[in-house]
Amino acid sequence: MNRTDRLVAMVLYLQGRRVVRASELAERFEVTERTVYRDVAALSEAGVPIAGEAGVGYTLMKGYHLPPVMFTAEEASSLFVGGELVKGFTDPSLHAPMTTALDKLRAVLPRESQDHIDRLVRGTLVLGRGLGPNQDPAAQPMLLPVQQGVVQRRVLRMTYRGQARAEETQRDVEPLGVVFYGGAWYLVAWCRLRQDLRHFRIDRIRRLELRSERFAARPDFSLAEHMKRNDEPRNVAPARVWFARVAQDKARRESYATLVPEKERAGGHEFSLYTMSLEWTARWLLSFGANAEAVAPPRLRALVRAEAEKVAARHAEPGRAKDS
Repeated sequence: MNRTDRLVAMVLYLQGRRVVRASELAERFEVTERTVYRDVAALSEAGVPIAGEAGVGYTLMKGYHLPPVMFTAEEASSLFVGGELVKGFTDPSLHAPMTTALDKLRAVLPRESQDHIDRLVRGTLVLGRGLGPNQDPAAQPMLLPVQQGVVQRRVLRMTYRGQARAEETQRDVEPLGVVFYGGAWYLVAWCRLRQDLRHFRIDRIRRLELRSERFAARPDFSLAEHMKRNDEPRNVAPARVWFARVAQDKARRESYATLVPEKERAGGHEFSLYTMSLEWTARWLLSFGANAEAVAPPRLRALVRAEAEKVAARHAEPGRAKDS
């Protein structure tokens, strides 16, 4: 951030708070307190009415406000996606205030940013309800460039790892939308490698390049209709599993679904999740040996037992039945 941007941001920060200490400003803008003192002096010389008191902090004089500040397209996009999540995951009493707040935000955006937001809204879908705490945004570094690809109709080149232990593949895809369901963000795209529509879990994208190549619009494609036809979010089954503490990090790395902690027991933790395949989940749980247990539904427990019996039969000692 250059100094001019920092000075404007500092006024906005002060404008939103009653009193701010120099140490807080230094930490917020990643500068030294000496730099804060110089910046405050520069703002005062420019006519910004900042009052300061030793041992207390800085405050803006009552009645002073900057004129409306324009949002970048990325900032506006983040706010609109956040608004969709609020409407999807919170109490209905918040839906109307969030809608009016987003309408006010849209009204102050320049026309090109409004068009950007319109395309983003058409290409973003939030389905179902969240399965637990919001994921750390730092764990989703690819979401913003994926959204840019959707809005700008630009080809994405990505290295993608599928389900646990799958090989990484490089793909060129035409991004058509992003969807939140089952506790994770997914990219819906035309995969040039498979020559078909595919869903890619965004946090499984290892490397991503936003290409300059643009693809033709698909006027007949509707993200909402596509999800309705595929019924992906509904073709999932709730399950509960237990992992020993020593296995939990590995389980989180390998799981294609979000593991939501429920309760501690027996030296480990129970987790709830939504799975698209109980059969796959049974085989996956078995790979943890005694460090994992299928708790529910009963069918998942039965599948694990059946798989374990197959493994045991495969490893039976030759001639054991005859000797007995």
